[in-house]
Amino acid sequence: MKKITFYLSTILIIILSRQVTAQNTIDKRILAGSWMGKLSVSGVTLRIVYNLSLIEKDSITATLDSPDQGAKNIKIGPVTLNGKDIKILAPVLMAEYSGAFVNDTLIDGSFKQAGMTFPLSLTKLTVPITFKRPQEPLPPFQYISEDVAFTNDRFNINLAGTLTIPKGEGPFPAVILITGSGAQNRNEEVFGHKPFLVIADHLTRNGIAVLRYDDRGIGKSEGNYSTATSADFATDAEAAFKFLKTNQKINSELIGLTGHSEGGIIAPMVAAANREVAFIISLAGTGVRGDKVLHRQNKDLGLASGIAEADVMKSISINKKLFAVVRKEADDKKALEKMTSVYKKELAKEESSPEEINKELERFRQSSQAVVSPWFRYFIRTDPSLYWKKVKCPVLALNGEKDLQVAADVNLPAIEKALGSGGNRLIKTIAFPDLNHLFQHCKTGTIAEYNGIEETFSPEVMKIMTEWILGLR
Repeated sequence: MKKITFYLSTILIIILSRQVTAQNTIDKRILAGSWMGKLSVSGVTLRIVYNLSLIEKDSITATLDSPDQGAKNIKIGPVTLNGKDIKILAPVLMAEYSGAFVNDTLIDGSFKQAGMTFPLSLTKLTVPITFKRPQEPLPPFQYISEDVAFTNDRFNINLAGTLTIPKGEGPFPAVILITGSGAQNRNEEVFGHKPFLVIADHLTRNGIAVLRYDDRGIGKSEGNYSTATSADFATDAEAAFKFLKTNQKINSELIGLTGHSEGGIIAPMVAAANREVAFIISLAGTGVRGDKVLHRQNKDLGLASGIAEADVMKSISINKKLFAVVRKEADDKKALEKMTSVYKKELAKEESSPEEINKELERFRQSSQAVVSPWFRYFIRTDPSLYWKKVKCPVLALNGEKDLQVAADVNLPAIEKALGSGGNRLIKTIAFPDLNHLFQHCKTGTIAEYNGIEETFSPEVMKIMTEWILGLR
């Protein structure tokens, strides 16, 4: 039976912290250390590292790293041993790892999450994982870099970040970096890359101050990420703007916003309500409603992954029916029931046994919880053009032509059209050949390429950003 991809989102790993005593019959000394496996999800390979430690009274503690997502030292558990079998649970995500020790350096098993099972063998590491990221800046820096904190009064939370300021008297133009979808730290760290660190370093070395901050509930920032929407994140960016306005080193009349992906929705939300925002740079930002973005994303990524066009279009057709339920039905329980009914009717059209259909429906029920989350509901309903129409400041909108997550040929014209309908002619749009969603030079644009590319962010794009901002003075 063909499985239907009914939505696409970044894989996030947030696992409950817990510690237990393990009962086992194997030599515990072989447990201590880091065990790595490669998880293949929708054509994307993610490295997963389980770090196991022994402490007093035969207790086992574990942390998890997802190097390709920039996640490190996440406390997980409980961990149980039964003979040569090991199980590591993550109840919050409905996830677990089950395996059996083949020998002292190999565990053969599987990773389960939201009703889906993926093979995952773990090999004991002898050396730490390292990435070759030649653009990543290292101290000493040629500018001032300081950790800062500011308050979002509306939600009564403190947000933490890093402010980099050129050396000299100033005041300097400044830009606030706003992350894309998924829980991101201040460097927007993903797939071993730190694009916001690279951008901040480049801009600041060229005379532009930069504030980047951890998303709410991430890193050193307070708040709850899981219940927030793009509108909530917009209040965080607004708080960052107010914070910069008080810094004597910053030119208060030349503070702008740079948003990547979802950040490209948040930036016009802030600027539409705050005429003091001096400029916007949209990096792969959207100009059309969220559900349309996802339909095009699923088409482009599906075809690039080798899925037959007929199957891709069939999935999109079903997605449209499911998203229509989410948009119309506000009650989560009722929405899930109606979505399951829609999906069941589609499965009935397949030549599958009742057992296969029931198994697929159970997988759907478990994984569809994310579709009724506050963030997803808000995203598929939101039309960014309504905010772009109200933006009056200069806008630089950039995309990669090989961006398979936010298509340049759809979103750049939509942004330009919306700005123009609002009377704003201060816009420049550029589509860069051979650049993907992360603004890396690439071959295919698929997500599977991101980690293997050494380049973090195109120097050409950073040069254009710098010259454009300095030209506004």
